Amino acid sequence: MTYRRAVVPALVGSLLITLLLWWAGASAQALQLRGSTSVFDVDSVNELRRWLMPWSYDSSVALPSDGSVDAGTGGGTRYADLYSTAMQIRFVAVFAFFLAGTLLLLRSIPPTRGRTPATLLALWVWAPVSATLAVTVSAPWLIASRGHGSYRVLPQLAGVIASSGPVPVFAGLLTALLTVLVARVSAKSEEPLPRRDVPTRAARLAASAGTAVVALSLVVLSYQSVAAWIQTSFSGAGLLSEPGDLLRQWLLLGAWSGPGTTSLGHWLLYRAADALLLAVVWWSLRLLPGLLTRTTVPAVAVGAVCATVLGLLASQVLHMAIDDTAAVWGPVHVFSAVGTGVPAALTFGVTAGLAALVTLRLAGDRDPRPSSVVPA
Repeated sequence: MTYRRAVVPALVGSLLITLLLWWAGASAQALQLRGSTSVFDVDSVNELRRWLMPWSYDSSVALPSDGSVDAGTGGGTRYADLYSTAMQIRFVAVFAFFLAGTLLLLRSIPPTRGRTPATLLALWVWAPVSATLAVTVSAPWLIASRGHGSYRVLPQLAGVIASSGPVPVFAGLLTALLTVLVARVSAKSEEPLPRRDVPTRAARLAASAGTAVVALSLVVLSYQSVAAWIQTSFSGAGLLSEPGDLLRQWLLLGAWSGPGTTSLGHWLLYRAADALLLAVVWWSLRLLPGLLTRTTVPAVAVGAVCATVLGLLASQVLHMAIDDTAAVWGPVHVFSAVGTGVPAALTFGVTAGLAALVTLRLAGDRDPRPSSVVPA
């Protein structure tokens, strides 16, 4: 699919996800109405407010509540302006990042010749990636709008990056469906490229190499003692003396410990979610070279990021199925972990894609162009 044909569905998808996130943020004010607790319980209302506030233009959440800003000098207005600037940057960045990723994905995995399910899944999981990147880009303005930007800069930055929440995941599903529908209409008059015939051994080796990179974060770095060492190994003075919280966001796909405080069966049940993540990543990377029209570095890197985020969402769905806290914290709490871990998935997804591509080349698949043979 050429970029000329991909630009229309990419623009449609980018506009839709931007509008959906803006609408979600505007809906946060409804949760402050007196009757909201009659529809949801108090814990669910608070959880929904936490989901929606990263996309809300309501500047009251960013202004200091300790009276440190003198409204008579216009300080409160200046902080509100900073918050508005942060939100403008955030929504523009969501549009730009989703547009760029969608153009590349539609070009590399056009929704034709059996690729439509893969295109749909890739566009879906690209939505939380775009939201995370947008939140990261707008974070300095948001931190400054709180009035204490010079205090614990990196932990504040880590907290903002982790705040995008489940909303982009849900908005991304609707966006992906509409984008694929428009892309299929745009690609009707174009000759579809056949799927590549990738050597089985090369594809499996590449998938194993990429999965090993993801497993480094999931199995090694996310182990409780290692994660604690990462978070507490930095000390000193100055504004940049506390990178532990920030590294935790960008390096750890999860957090787990040995079965010392819980039964072995319960511990194994939670480890099954980690196994599912790695299985989804391996299978996605195994199919990725055959789905791509050309195995270029950007296409494989973005595809590996999507594979990692897809595995992350699959593991979180399994966690939801075995979670027994809904009766205590409300049904909304079950979805609270959806979309977490995307910064680490982005870091190790790109690295896994590069490792898979290098392994694929060394294993004998050196032709980046699609073959004329369509595998059965």
